[in-house]
Amino acid sequence: MAIDKARVAGLVGFWAFIVGLVISLVAGVFLPANGLLVLILVVLGIVIGFLNITPKETQALLLAAIALIVVGNAFGSLTLLDINKYIGGILFYVTVFVSPAAVIAAIKTLWAIGKPGD
Repeated sequence: MAIDKARVAGLVGFWAFIVGLVISLVAGVFLPANGLLVLILVVLGIVIGFLNITPKETQALLLAAIALIVVGNAFGSLTLLDINKYIGGILFYVTVFVSPAAVIAAIKTLWAIGKPGD
């Protein structure tokens, strides 16, 4: 039985995405500004950027990353029950998680645009 490398890479990327989202959600509520978690999320984001993002998905990923960065501080005024602290923490970790994948997707796109041929 041959192992399909593309399928394995897709599964690794998928599980890296799920783990990254779960870490972001839990850490955003319970462990704000944890350096080790930031490092883990950056590594998971790099894995996703290389394994999961196809040229078809690049535009959506970049738009989502920009949206996360823009709205990251929009919840500062929700002081009822410290909701701003939790939402802000979650958005911080999700942004840390998605940013490396967005950088890799942007570089891949620039490379595709700039290479001769096609």
